[in-house]
Amino acid sequence: MSRKRVLPPAMLILCTAALVGTAPAVASPQTAPTPTTPLRILLTNDDGYNAPGIRKAFERLTAAGHDVTIVAPLTNQSGSGTKMSSAPTITVKHPEPKVWAVDGSPGDSVAFGLSEVFEGRAPDLVVSGTNFGPNVAGLASHSGTVGGAVAAVESGVPAIALSTGGLSVPDPVTTVNAMGPTLDFAVKLIDRLRTRAKSGPLLPKGVGLNVNHPVVGADGKGTAAGVSTTFQDPQTVLEPDFTDSGDGTWKVGVTVDLRPAAKGGDLEAVSAGRIAVSPMSANWNTGPVDHAVTAALLAGLRP
Repeated sequence: MSRKRVLPPAMLILCTAALVGTAPAVASPQTAPTPTTPLRILLTNDDGYNAPGIRKAFERLTAAGHDVTIVAPLTNQSGSGTKMSSAPTITVKHPEPKVWAVDGSPGDSVAFGLSEVFEGRAPDLVVSGTNFGPNVAGLASHSGTVGGAVAAVESGVPAIALSTGGLSVPDPVTTVNAMGPTLDFAVKLIDRLRTRAKSGPLLPKGVGLNVNHPVVGADGKGTAAGVSTTFQDPQTVLEPDFTDSGDGTWKVGVTVDLRPAAKGGDLEAVSAGRIAVSPMSANWNTGPVDHAVTAALLAGLRP
């Protein structure tokens, strides 16, 4: 293992999980889209409703002919994971047509969107992003962008999480530039899903996609080397770092603890300049092998 560098405290939010919940919204039945009709898309993110990524996504998806409505956090909610509010009230603003700003997490935003904005008929697709920076490996577990997509999938709505960037500290200009190719790919991906679905669901029930697009070229406008179907690399990538100030407070930082990328994982793909597309579920069930191993460990145990 090699410690690359210490990141500023603001980056700690990328590895802070917040898993406080209420019951997810239940989406109303969908009318399956046809390969030629525009999709009704709920667009959310974790960077805030006015962030460059979501605004570029709105423009690009609208230009592709889709009916897009932004329902996203009022403020930056990076690192909020799958958090959903348990407060008795929530503030929601409607600053312009097709835009709703929810003073809460991405999960809160999706819940409000499905319950109120799309009341009576669920959207065909939820798109979360594009996020500023990557959501690969352990970062994905605590990502608000991924959390927004999870909130949709657990409510029965197909969802895609979009992120732009590599593991180096993101440069604002090149990353924003790379959002163009990210969204061009997103349009192609959605077209592929719609064509293959015919008049059925865009994705299998309970499945979402976590899409990570690398920054390619000195200006970020380059074309990715290809597309890989991947899994989430099991490493955490970031490790919290605390320094005692001696007065009851601790200085907070993050170290990058990067190990060799798992073959076939999202980190390997993005590091090679490829687009990583990782299927994901909305629950934390293990596969049948791990379930069987656990059952064997517990065999004979009694209260």
